[in-house]
Amino acid sequence: MNKNSSNIMALAPNTPNKRETVCIFGTGDFGRALGHQMIQSGYPVVYGSRSTQISNLIPKDAEVLSHAEAAQKAAIIIIAIQRQHYNFLTPLAEILRGKVLVDISNNLKLNQYPESNAEYLAQLLPGSRVVKAFNTVSAWALQSGTLDASRQVFVCGDDVEAKQMVMNIVRALGLTPLDKGTLLAAQEIENFPLQLFPMWKFPIFLSLGLTTFFFLYCLALDVIYTYIYEKNNFSFFIAITIPNRVCPVMALILLALVYLPGIFAAIIQLYRGTKYRRFPDWLDKWMLCRKQLGLIALAFASLHVVFTLVAPLRAFVRWRIGKGIVSQALNNKTEPLDSTTAWISDSYLALGILGFFLFVLLGITSLPSVSNNVNWREFRFVQSKLGYLSLILCTAHTLVYGGKWFLSPSAYRWYLPNIYMLSLVVPCAVLVVKFVLIFPCVDKPLTQIRQGWERNPKYS
Repeated sequence: MNKNSSNIMALAPNTPNKRETVCIFGTGDFGRALGHQMIQSGYPVVYGSRSTQISNLIPKDAEVLSHAEAAQKAAIIIIAIQRQHYNFLTPLAEILRGKVLVDISNNLKLNQYPESNAEYLAQLLPGSRVVKAFNTVSAWALQSGTLDASRQVFVCGDDVEAKQMVMNIVRALGLTPLDKGTLLAAQEIENFPLQLFPMWKFPIFLSLGLTTFFFLYCLALDVIYTYIYEKNNFSFFIAITIPNRVCPVMALILLALVYLPGIFAAIIQLYRGTKYRRFPDWLDKWMLCRKQLGLIALAFASLHVVFTLVAPLRAFVRWRIGKGIVSQALNNKTEPLDSTTAWISDSYLALGILGFFLFVLLGITSLPSVSNNVNWREFRFVQSKLGYLSLILCTAHTLVYGGKWFLSPSAYRWYLPNIYMLSLVVPCAVLVVKFVLIFPCVDKPLTQIRQGWERNPKYS
């Protein structure tokens, strides 16, 4: 049987019980894992290798042939080798003509070459139909059934029919194909696995910077100041007390920073009178990482809850309670319950519990598995309406707890405000401006702008 007839057979429509043969060049970890998954999905698999000896690592139902023989048996050939070894494909140009070549390679660093590996392969074999796919899936994910990794597979290529054939294989493996367009997108797809949490860099660096600042701020006021002026050694505050002050402050500020870019966006749109102009780059990037800021804020809030729950176990707290009991016993006097203090204590605890509950709800609905099951209106209601309610409750929790220090001169050590006062600046500013934006005289034109109305349209 000649080459052309083998191509025609491989490209023929599948029968209900028979899938087309797939060839894999390369018997490395990924090639073996992918072949194993394909065999389980009903695809006959043939490996093209320099050595045709059967290894116990190769899936037992797969065939191992030379590259030329294996290529003749299939119309879809998966190139599971690195770019530096592509030169062996040049002598196979005629055999590979008209075949679908799936490039799955990745590089060691971003933009390692002027062109993408897939584009280089297309230049090397101009008669073949090159498709980029599978480079964002690991061999480990395939071996574990993709249950513990992303199921999304980016696919791009210049030939629509070839892309469709590859996407059919992706679906058969239980993965989700995402068409990214032509081979021009291959560079972006190849860079994707090399990026280390690209949307998390700004939130993490911001959180680390603010955490360091507030930790040193508390260290100076609660430990250094008391040691210098009061001769008290409170250095053990570093373990529990200071972290339990920094965590709620960070949670509140980061939660406010989630909604602050929306405030800026509304002000800019009102000023411009249109929604058809791009926001500044800094605002675009800020808005894209709001989810990450919110999740980090939730992590700080969760730590605050844990620190608060273990606080009664501390030796310092037990000593202070015991000292109060002994003092009352020696003075033969029982201090009456202060109803005002009890109300304040219960109020800020209740506000904190409700705020944290909504905070957790926001985090749950941001998960893809949850957000994919709600419509846009439901998602917006939770993330916007309940999100602002959570911010109000958490701000009120902080106000009720630390509001007494605003008018207390002893709270201003070295003329510096208490950390809880600093934590209220951003959330209070966000809530005040948001309150102004919901006034009908402001909300109505803003809604019209977001629906497409322009104050000074270019085309009438």
